[in-house]
Amino acid sequence: MIKIKTREEIEIMRESALVVSKTLGMLAKEVKPGVSTLYLDKLAEEFIREQGAIPGFLGLYDFPNTLCMSPNSQVVHGIPNKEPLKEGEIISIDCGALKNGFYGDHAYTFAVGEIDIETQKLLEVTKESLYVGIREFKAGNRVGDVGFAIQNFTEKHGYGVVRELVGHGLGRKMHEDPEMPNYGKRGRGKKFVEGMVVAIEPMTNLGTHKIKQHSDGWTITTLDNKPSAHFEHDVAIVNGKPELLSTFKYVNEALGIVTDIEDEFRAN
Repeated sequence: MIKIKTREEIEIMRESALVVSKTLGMLAKEVKPGVSTLYLDKLAEEFIREQGAIPGFLGLYDFPNTLCMSPNSQVVHGIPNKEPLKEGEIISIDCGALKNGFYGDHAYTFAVGEIDIETQKLLEVTKESLYVGIREFKAGNRVGDVGFAIQNFTEKHGYGVVRELVGHGLGRKMHEDPEMPNYGKRGRGKKFVEGMVVAIEPMTNLGTHKIKQHSDGWTITTLDNKPSAHFEHDVAIVNGKPELLSTFKYVNEALGIVTDIEDEFRAN
């Protein structure tokens, strides 16, 4: 059942989302060769609690950490460890926060130092596909419209769109209806209406779309061990249009990225 949010609830959810956005911005300055994902996880937990929020992933479905840290061929749900990051790797950081009874859920894939051109393009296309999908999240459209837009955009570049893992509704629970696949057909699925809030999160592989789950019950990697990228935003339908609750503003500031791509999704 889809749970529609009031304007007041959407504003509360914006606070939760911004806690995560600021956490990712803080981490952007710390992602570098020689740093362990466990160290970054500790920083994130402390930072989230300082913002008056609770780490959204810690203990959720018995997950053992604050962040899902997925390097290189790991798609999602990687568990932080003591192994240092290396120059030329990528690391997908997925973070959640619970504040005032509502969740924020937000992800970004970072380069560790200098990365090769092929992997850099994967990151750029996956990030752009996120906004391509968000544009379709508006009143009257359907779930398949978002999935089709993301799939069509990314597959034109020859990338694999993960099927088994999807975006989702967001609210008082981390995962609510509807599921938001990153593939699909136009005009199919549940219709979008005013007050819906979802997490849209394309997961794109450099090679095959196929994945495998590891024996720890969490870690998921690409079947061919090629790199995978993951970007995620929290979005509400306000006045019939998509409005971002999360932002990459803090990440962009930390990394020196200048872009106005999010301006079209801000509140008027």
